[in-house]
Amino acid sequence: MNGLYQILVPGSLVKLPSQPDWGTGQVQSVAGQKVTINFPNAGKVVIDSNKVNILPVFES
Repeated sequence: MNGLYQILVPGSLVKLPSQPDWGTGQVQSVAGQKVTINFPNAGKVVIDSNKVNILPVFES
């Protein structure tokens, strides 16, 4: 995912393709490549964006 974490900010909505059952999460914080996300079905999770694919969700 190199570099995509740089566009994530607190409040951004995201999904993890590897964990679709977790639902749409909301970014809580970004510290370098570590992204803390609160998922409705998994709670707060810290993700290493170099190891896990994070997809932004854009609402229209």
